[in-house]
Amino acid sequence: MNLYPINAGNFKLDGGAMFGVVPKSLWTRTNPSDANNMIDIAARCLLIEDGNRLILIDTGMGNKQSDKFFGYYFLWGNDTIDNSLKAHGFHRDDITDVFMTHLHFDHCGGSVQWNNDRTGYEIAFKNAQFWSNKNHWQWATNPNNREKASFLKENILPIEDSGHLKFTSLPESNILKNSELGFDIFFANGHTEKQMIPMIQYKDKTICFMADLLPTAGHIPLPFVMGYDTRPLLTLDEKEKFLNLAANNNYYLFLEHDAHNEIITVQHTEKGVRLKDVYTTYDIFN
Repeated sequence: MNLYPINAGNFKLDGGAMFGVVPKSLWTRTNPSDANNMIDIAARCLLIEDGNRLILIDTGMGNKQSDKFFGYYFLWGNDTIDNSLKAHGFHRDDITDVFMTHLHFDHCGGSVQWNNDRTGYEIAFKNAQFWSNKNHWQWATNPNNREKASFLKENILPIEDSGHLKFTSLPESNILKNSELGFDIFFANGHTEKQMIPMIQYKDKTICFMADLLPTAGHIPLPFVMGYDTRPLLTLDEKEKFLNLAANNNYYLFLEHDAHNEIITVQHTEKGVRLKDVYTTYDIFN
């Protein structure tokens, strides 16, 4: 098995929204903001090469939305999925599976693109199966008013129309063991219904793709919960459970949204679970 970071592009989000009720004087210590209160955010995806399978976890925002839409997110840098795949010797047509942790636009927008004459949409990875789970799919296709702006039908419905949609099984507790994709999945419901956190056995390490359960290293303290989460008290419980697992078992946490810290470990302290070490993906994957 080989693992590769796939950088789908960087953007900015409001720091207050990213940290909910936590005062700015606290969250700016780890996530400094600009003059508009915006903090740096990455869309760092992960490619798993395992035998004949190439599994891409999340796909970023994509590029099919309007200039007005992207204007809200202050795109920066030159990273794209295609350039990142090419840097590792791959093409999007090589991808066999696209695993979507959840269907918010910044995680799945790159799964769908315009067709050639821009009259409609098509899947962006034509040879891939696209993985979600039934509960989350129903949640996303019949969105509540709070999340409606994050579940964009043009990112979601073309996947089903393509015939390439597949659902994972659901767990009896929090963790689905021996999933169809060859890695375990931790299910979390605080951010959105049945978000999936892949837990990948790589050599002697467990690599956890943290998605929005832990967006950045600055979100490690339990009360540091995003304002975007639909059930923040549940996020508190799920973070505590997962971070204790991570500290007990020395999990390596792959941070999708942290523009400056790629992989971290955590440890138990008198103040609770806190940051232990910071690594680059090169440190761990090479």
